[in-house]
Amino acid sequence: MTLDRARQLLKVQADFGGFYNGNSAKLILSEVQREHGQAAVDQLILDLELNRIFGFEPGTRFEGGLAMGRDQ
Repeated sequence: MTLDRARQLLKVQADFGGFYNGNSAKLILSEVQREHGQAAVDQLILDLELNRIFGFEPGTRFEGGLAMGRDQ
C-alpha cells in the first residue's frame, strides 16, 4: 500500500471516528508499519490527528491490527 492510499483510507476512518473505525485504522497502520516503518506511522498519526481522534500516540507500534505500545 502506498502512503498516499493509506492516508486516504485513514482520513475516511478518522472522519467517521468511533471504536470500529479505530480498529480499521489500526489495521491500516499495521500495514504501513510493515511496509514503510515507524517514521511513516508516526507522521500519519500526527498529520491526520489520529492521536486526538483515536488516542494513537507517535511511537506506538502496530502489528497485525493491534496497538503494541510505544517503543522505548
